[in-house]
Amino acid sequence: MDRKAFFWMVQEGRLPPPRAAETLGIKILKVDANEGSVEVLFEAIDAFTNPEGNIQGGFLAAMLDDTMGPALAATLDEGEFAPTLSLNVNFHAPAKIGALIGRGRVVKRGGRVCFLSGELEQLGQVIATASATVLIRKL
Repeated sequence: MDRKAFFWMVQEGRLPPPRAAETLGIKILKVDANEGSVEVLFEAIDAFTNPEGNIQGGFLAAMLDDTMGPALAATLDEGEFAPTLSLNVNFHAPAKIGALIGRGRVVKRGGRVCFLSGELEQLGQVIATASATVLIRKL
């Protein structure tokens, strides 16, 4: 864990959070940098709804990406960034306006390529799950 890395600079208030994460209303609840896992809270708002009144799937996918990414970001060194190469999302139930809990973890960290997994839950029900492949790069 490198406290000069972007993730930790944001957590400690030395840098502003990414605007996309702000839009999704993210709050980091738990971080285990040794394990490569996080628990986050999102606030789904009316602006995220589809014509049926459920949270549109693209927002859920973005939430999952912003759940898994920090699990790895907490382990990165200063100057490292890990863009998503592929993101696979499965939707299990509709999400409503309100709080969603995200849990993300690093499944396998290779030299530069990493595999991540995550899930979103609302009121104790799994809403969506995802896996991602990311590439660690130097800025």
